[in-house]
Amino acid sequence: MPRVAREKSKTGIYHIILRGVNRQVIFEDEEDASKFLQTLERFKAVSGYEIYAYCLMGNHVHILLKEGKEDLGVAMRRIGASYVYWYNWKYDRVGHLFQDRYKSEVVETEKYLLAVLRYIHKNPLKARLVKNIQEFKWSSYGEYINTGTLTDVDFILNIFDSNRDKAKLKFEEFHKEKSNIRCLDIEDSRLIKDEEAAEIIKEVCQISYCQDMQKLSASDRDKCLRKLTEIGLSTRQISRLTGLSRYTIMKAY
Repeated sequence: MPRVAREKSKTGIYHIILRGVNRQVIFEDEEDASKFLQTLERFKAVSGYEIYAYCLMGNHVHILLKEGKEDLGVAMRRIGASYVYWYNWKYDRVGHLFQDRYKSEVVETEKYLLAVLRYIHKNPLKARLVKNIQEFKWSSYGEYINTGTLTDVDFILNIFDSNRDKAKLKFEEFHKEKSNIRCLDIEDSRLIKDEEAAEIIKEVCQISYCQDMQKLSASDRDKCLRKLTEIGLSTRQISRLTGLSRYTIMKAY
């Protein structure tokens, strides 16, 4: 079937989600996350987009940006291709990393713009990665409160107040409010707990203990690993439960 054309934003602002193929983890460590942010910053000058918010989760990324001199699709291809090239080189792997098409939604009102911004920043709270929003290192929230070069904070802060100190206070208070507005999301973003993951590993691989994966032949092991990643287990989680190295797991994809 032909692809449906993306809705064009009248404001040029979009909420975008990039996700790992088969729910694969796309940030194995802090170096990966830093590299992705460097990639976003590198192509700002080339594509001319402005970034209003971002949040790097384990297997997906939220970005709130305004399209620049280049079409959004061109800019996203630049970002994706550059990061995947580096990621595959680092982990000695080949093939796709991101799901075929990024997801996007138009943002055309100030109310929804702020709702999406807050939703993106609160993703780590939703996933129970942190207890306080300011604790999460890999979102743009800290750039609004402190300093940073990637996020274009002026546009958003000026919505709250022309005085910078007052704007920051209002920004923080706004993020404490609850909202019933539904934003673009991934349907399968839930985290699989280790207890559940262990049972999945034993069932899929037909073994009594997770560590028994180390005793399987290379071909059987790799088949199991591919099934486990399709289900949604992360490389790090499989490694932690089975004792297999992350390199071995990623080579199976």
